[in-house]
Amino acid sequence: MRLIVKYAIVCVAAAAGLGLTGTGGVSVAVDQGRQGAGFEVPRMWEYSQPLIGAEKRTVEVSHAQKDPTVVFYEGRWHVFMTVKLQGKSAIEHCSFEKWADADASKRTILRISSSNYYCAPQVFYFRPHKLWYLVYQMGVPGASKMWVAYSTTTDITDPDSWTQAAPILDGAPDDPRKEGGLDYWIICDNQRAYLFLTNLNGKMWRLWTPLEAFPRGFGHCELALEAKIFEASHTYRLKGVDKYLMVIEENGRRYFKAYIADRLDGPWTPVADTAERPFAGWNNVRPAAGVEPWTDNISHGELIRDGFDETLTVDPANLQFIFQGMWDKDKSGIGYGQFQWRIGMLTPVPPRL
Repeated sequence: MRLIVKYAIVCVAAAAGLGLTGTGGVSVAVDQGRQGAGFEVPRMWEYSQPLIGAEKRTVEVSHAQKDPTVVFYEGRWHVFMTVKLQGKSAIEHCSFEKWADADASKRTILRISSSNYYCAPQVFYFRPHKLWYLVYQMGVPGASKMWVAYSTTTDITDPDSWTQAAPILDGAPDDPRKEGGLDYWIICDNQRAYLFLTNLNGKMWRLWTPLEAFPRGFGHCELALEAKIFEASHTYRLKGVDKYLMVIEENGRRYFKAYIADRLDGPWTPVADTAERPFAGWNNVRPAAGVEPWTDNISHGELIRDGFDETLTVDPANLQFIFQGMWDKDKSGIGYGQFQWRIGMLTPVPPRL
């Protein structure tokens, strides 16, 4: 059975990186088997040209830009991402008004840690504290697990204003995590802050703390999902649906699966969990008009949010996905740390009616 549902899709120019303007209502066809309690998985996406690549510079030279986290605030986009330097993984920031200007925008490496490994960031505004939070993973000598680290600022426009790294969880004997993990992700409802993480073995873990205790007090570590999943689990509140969406990356030629839940502490139901019928992967992406093909991997990405606060709300009628991509063939013979990821944008494709 086929259903026709309304989507407000940003025009193809936006998918090509020409700015996020010019929205209009169009219909997108989806298969009934791909719907999840009011949420429809796009049947096809188009990708832009690479929007952010490694900046050409003579010091702290980068060979990859990856793990983007994105907010739109007071007329500007702010992107925080992992930058792969010689012998170091760090967090880099850039800001711009239009995506067409992203690659040429000023880059700033955040000097928030002396570690050679602090990366995979997530950014959001925590309204109870009136602070921006940056959450990330950090390697610390002697720790049994990576830190779930955080920094804060009152001014997201100033990349030098972030506080030095502090632990949410530090790998000490009283650390509630049952297994080590990575790609830490925080989302809040009206009572709790939830921390999700994966550990590359098909398990996603969930911890929580009362809102008034955040960023302390995380405990109650429990298995949230066990499936054929890998890393980069990102969870969002679906606007107008009263559900939560979790997208999570699979290994190999990278692609994303999708799951739905009624509550952040509830069970997750798959709505797109195979390579043949993914949330976003090589079987349902294609280059936008005028874009030269450049990727068959859809890896560690962030859905564009409808806001910037701790609820991480996305509008299911206006989906866009910022991701890291590259050709799978270019991975051959080199280690993961040498992969030359670049950042692009996916936009759903309206069908021919």
